[in-house]
Amino acid sequence: MKRVFVFLIAVAALVSAGWFGVRALGGDHPLASVAIPFKAAENLPDTPEEWHGRIDYQALDRQLAAVAQRPEMAGLAVAVVEDGKLSFVRTYGVADAATGAPVTLQTLFRWASVSKTATGALAAALANDGAIDLDRPVADWRTSLRLPGGAEARISVADLLSQRTGLTKNAYDEKLEEGQSPALLRSMLFAAPLQCEPGTCHTYQNVAFDAASEILGEAANEGFANAVESRFFRPLGMISAGYGMERLTEAKDWARPHRNGAQVRPVKEAYWRVPAAAGVESDIVDFAKWMQAMMGKRSDVLPEKVLQIAHRPRVGTGRIYGGTLRQANSDAAYGLGWRSFIYDGRRLEGHSGAVSGYRATMIFEPATRTGVVAMWNSDWGFPFRIPFAAIDSYHRRTDANWLDLSELPPATGGAAGAAPSTVSLKE
Repeated sequence: MKRVFVFLIAVAALVSAGWFGVRALGGDHPLASVAIPFKAAENLPDTPEEWHGRIDYQALDRQLAAVAQRPEMAGLAVAVVEDGKLSFVRTYGVADAATGAPVTLQTLFRWASVSKTATGALAAALANDGAIDLDRPVADWRTSLRLPGGAEARISVADLLSQRTGLTKNAYDEKLEEGQSPALLRSMLFAAPLQCEPGTCHTYQNVAFDAASEILGEAANEGFANAVESRFFRPLGMISAGYGMERLTEAKDWARPHRNGAQVRPVKEAYWRVPAAAGVESDIVDFAKWMQAMMGKRSDVLPEKVLQIAHRPRVGTGRIYGGTLRQANSDAAYGLGWRSFIYDGRRLEGHSGAVSGYRATMIFEPATRTGVVAMWNSDWGFPFRIPFAAIDSYHRRTDANWLDLSELPPATGGAAGAAPSTVSLKE
């Protein structure tokens, strides 16, 4: 009886500690009603002895360390999922160049536009539930969006989420960055120039896209951010993932935005105010959990039918990225907050993002369930190549050399002089 009593006390303590931890990390709303997988610290593959698979992780680690040493960089966090399994996770450089604080596996970064994948997933889940008809016009919902010629009455919710508003690319983003209200800006878009007839082409948006936060919040009968967190992040065990500037900046361990590696930038709130477009932050381990769920590894939370609705290509787009990486992809398309394209004859999927002082990417091959998530706290675009280097290694391709730094100017210092960090959740 004594042993049983002690066991029950221990279980109660664990659940209590877990609930308070979730509440502290998840914001000011209680999460006790959400099924949270309380478990021991994870045994993460964050050391060379734990890296196993087709990918040459030793070589990848050396390449990533060299990238992180570049003066353009501050900190970097990377995770690789191979054949559906988390097989590599590693951090490099600094979260804050002013203090020298290293990036750890618990450091929060911004997802930037990768946040759109969570928006698309919520829309698909609500459609699968019958809570929303993606083919209904946007105007049928209580949204602030007004388009030229009253096109909000003609384009569907699916058009909105696949970026077919017809507006010129990134319409009114500059006004958002100046501090103007997103809802007010959406109401003013009726006067914005069009690139094409609404519903007929892909034109990338943030302000207009965030009308989804109004529509999906109404369909879910709760705030948009709460709906994503309670439906996806918490059941997936993504305790670090959530929305909001204060949630990031009040965390114990978060990556400051940087310019040119060593220069810490002020944090800008603008894109947090369009949460459906760019509002998520998390650590690298939870970012990898999201990719695994997007691969179909968590059908209990994200069933295959929901993923099909979200990921199905709905409109063709131009090639993505820039430079040689742009030339290496083709047949690009957009789903519900979701990209797909052909690289080296293989279909890849995911999304990338950029806001001031932060970059993020999630790219994987559905056929092999192999891909990469990466986040870094600088404006340098070179690390967008990381997923392609890992996928090449998986397929034994040696001619691309995406992380070859030899053609760049020699690195001469910067904020990224710290050695790779291996602070782990298991320690």
